[in-house]
This record gives sequence, structure tokens and C-alpha cells, in this order.
Amino acid sequence: MAQYEVVIGLETHIQLNTLTKVFCSCKVDSWFDPPNTNICPVCSGLPGVLPVLNKAVVEKAVLLAQAIRAEIRPLSFFDRKNYFYPDLPKGYQISQFDQAIGKGGYLDLPVPAAASPDGQAYIRRVGIWKMHIEEDAGKTRNEGNRRLIDFNRCGVPLVEMVTAPDLRTADEAAQYLTRLRQLVRWLGISEADMEKGHLRCDANVSIRVKGETVLNPKTEIKNVNSIDAVREAILKEVERQINETEAGHRIEAWTLEWDEDSGTLKKMRSKETEADYRYFREPDLLPIHLTEEWKQSILIGFPELPLERRTRFLDQYGLPEYDAEILTSERRLSDYFESTVRVYGGDPKKVSNWLMNEVLRMINEQELNPVEMALTPAYLAAILKLVDAGTININTGKKLLQKVQQTGKAPDALVAEEGLGQVSDESAIRAVCEEVLAENPGEVESYKAGKVTLIGWFVGGVMKKSRGKADPAKAKQILEELLK
Repeated sequence: MAQYEVVIGLETHIQLNTLTKVFCSCKVDSWFDPPNTNICPVCSGLPGVLPVLNKAVVEKAVLLAQAIRAEIRPLSFFDRKNYFYPDLPKGYQISQFDQAIGKGGYLDLPVPAAASPDGQAYIRRVGIWKMHIEEDAGKTRNEGNRRLIDFNRCGVPLVEMVTAPDLRTADEAAQYLTRLRQLVRWLGISEADMEKGHLRCDANVSIRVKGETVLNPKTEIKNVNSIDAVREAILKEVERQINETEAGHRIEAWTLEWDEDSGTLKKMRSKETEADYRYFREPDLLPIHLTEEWKQSILIGFPELPLERRTRFLDQYGLPEYDAEILTSERRLSDYFESTVRVYGGDPKKVSNWLMNEVLRMINEQELNPVEMALTPAYLAAILKLVDAGTININTGKKLLQKVQQTGKAPDALVAEEGLGQVSDESAIRAVCEEVLAENPGEVESYKAGKVTLIGWFVGGVMKKSRGKADPAKAKQILEELLK
């Protein structure tokens, strides 16, 4: 069998988190609303109404264009994309065609060694062909023999990004979506929740014999609602195309629907071309004139981007790649780390360890926002300093994290109020050690018989009796002396 190369391009739709829709005053978020209750004459396409552009939509699109290094056009236009589906009440979609707000650009994907075919990490640069603003359509649902339509999503603001056919594996496609989701959340322009349709993806897939450069007919996969589903759907389609090609059949340019429940692809329709949509300028909307002054006001305070910050964390703080990846996965977490490092002034790796193991667990379990936590970066730094100084031990430090979060009190105040200071007095620790040994003669005998791993069990007993206040290192030293 011939060796094939997979060629993948992705079309992603990103829902912008504005308060109102793109051309009317209806709210954007209607996730919990009953069907067809978040609509008005404009977004439901009633005759005689006029759209009015939401300024915030343009500004959020400019932020994304800047982040992907696209050319930001000072003059862009809206167009009518004509097609007749039940979920499109006007019979056309207001979109951008040949003169969109963003042109070109790229997104770099650091592909880890574990996801690489040859086990070597690499960076895949994915070109962006087009980035444009458009309105969303409604949502259809099949119920028995009936097709139901909810128009609540009509007019929701979207940015569509179309990649070049630069992706070569299903894992790369998944990585692209992961990085894109990270980026739009980092910029604060979208929640990018795929379950709620904030980020949707259509995958264009084709194959060719390795070494060839021609692009063969492609299929488009729709209705994919998670990153894992995108990966699985692409793998299934690649397998199908290879089997069809090996059987001597031609690949037809079909639009396919992914059925997540059954894990199968179904034919929906033949794939449209641009000519089918009969684009023309939208007559009810003025062009977008993005002046240099307006553009600069949007880009004031433009943040350091996640991959740039990831690289800096590796270089500046000497963090392992794993740590840098986790700490830059979310902007608020990343800012929390840097703020703690600045206040602490000690080893950044120690901050990273505490943040990833203890604080992040607390954030996830309690669904906390790092920005709003009572355990501020200054308080975390204070706890680390208390541990470094020997005022409290590590176990007490971990418990102190929860106490600070629950009470909002300063760590040193809690240590004083609750008597949490570490006991370092040797005679006091020795007395507790002697008690533990006297109460457990069987374990003492086993230790002396060669089961030296019991030393940890004895230290645990000392810590329990001292209510976590004993210096564990001193306790271990004293126990080893007593057990000789």
C-alpha cells in the first residue's frame, strides 16, 4: 500500500463575548433561555428593519487579528452570503468576503515529542487565509420526524478563521484548537466553551501520496463539538479516504456530519463553492473605517501572548517545560504566578510547585477565580517565607492555604492566633518521640529487625501527637537515635 500524507485545514467559528448581538440589542448569551425568546425583528429577519453594527465586535476582532499577526485592514466591508436553510430567517447571512477585517497571519503550534510521529518535538506554523466577522445562524434539532428551529443564536457575533491546509495529523488539528481556545480566552474576547457552541470547528480533510504537492478533493466534517471529537472524526475520515483510494474509488467533495453518539460520519450534502453563495456587498451597512487612532486605542495594553510568555518562563525563571506549559495555560493563573514570584523573591520553582500542586487543586475543586481569591499572591508568598524560616513546617503551610482562603486573614496572624508555629525545641520533640515508641513496641521490634521503612510511620505518629507542629526533620533524627 502506498504511503499517504494527510492534508487538513480548519474553519473555526469563535463566538465573541459581547453583551449584545452584532447588529441588534438582543443579548448574546441565551444558553439558559427557552427557544425563540431572545430575538427581535432585526435578528429574526423581519421585513423593513435595518442592522446597526456593534462597535465592540470590531474591537474584539482587531485584538484577535493582532494576536495572529494578521494584516488589519483600515477599510473592510460586509457582504451578503446567500443560502437557503431553515435556520437562516433572512435567506442570507451578513458576513465578510473579499475585504475582511483581517488578512493573513499565522498561529504557531509547539507539538510535544509525545504527539510527534518520530518522537521529536517541533513547531508547526499554521497559516491563516482569512479572518472575518459574521453573524451566527439559528440552531436546528431533530425530534422524531420533525425538525425544530431555535432562532436565539441568530445574530450572535462570530469571528471565522480559515487556515491554510498546513496541518498534517489529527493531533496537530487538536493542538491547533487547544492553542486557539487558549488564545481567545487569554485575550478575553470569548469563553470558547465548545459545549455551548462558543467555539465550533469544521475540518477539511484530504489525502495524497507522500511526495506529491497537488491538493486532492477534500471533504468537510461538520457538527464536531469537542477537541477530542475533532481528532476522532479526522482519524475516521482519513481511514475511509485511504480505503476508498486503495479500492480505486474517487474521493467526492462531500460535506459530512459527525455523529458523536455512534462515532460515525454521515453524508449531509455536496460541498458548496463560493460561487454558490452569490456574494455581494451588504447594502444596509456602511464599510468599517478603522482609523489609526481607533486601532491604537484598541491595542493599548495589548498583552504578552501565551506562547511568548511560555518561552520567557523557561528562560527567565528556569522552569521545566511542563511547569511553563501549565502556568501559561490560563492568563489569570500566569499573572498569579508572576505576582507571587515578585513578592516572594526566592526560588521560582518552589512557587511553581506550590501553585501547581496545592493552589491549583484548591482552584479546581472550589471553582475559584485566581483574581478574586482571598489567598492573594502576597499571602502565598508569605506562607512560603514562613516555611523557609522554619516558623511552620510544610504540612502546616499546606493547611494554612485553606485557612487563609476561608478567613481572608494574613498568614502570620493565623499562625499567632492558632498557635501553628513549628516546635523546634529538641527536648519537647524528644519527649513526643519517646511516647510514640513506647506506645508501639511491635513496630519498634520490626524496625530493629530490618524494616527500616517504618521510620516514616514513626515520624507520622510524632506529627499527629504534636498536631503537626513538630519539625519533621528533627523528629526523624531523634527517632533514628532512639531506635539504635
